[in-house]
Amino acid sequence: MPLLEINQIRHINASVRLDESTAAQVDQYAAFIHASTDDVVDKVLNYVFSKDRDFGLSEEHHRPCRLLPHCVSVKVRVIVQRRSLQRSL
Repeated sequence: MPLLEINQIRHINASVRLDESTAAQVDQYAAFIHASTDDVVDKVLNYVFSKDRDFGLSEEHHRPCRLLPHCVSVKVRVIVQRRSLQRSL
């Protein structure tokens, strides 16, 4: 059995527009918790999705955004980042 388990994480780059005050708060919060702004945005969105009971029950969130009249899809560019682990003997 391996001593280490490596999980491959697939990241994407997404460009979003924020209010100036929201962007400033994201920067401030990232500095406060010593994290990147990318990590703050990712964790905030995951938190909201996990806490919103209506979203979890909604049938609409299972369909692609392009099929919904009120939805504008996030534009993404897929970049697969592989983390390697080096071991010295």
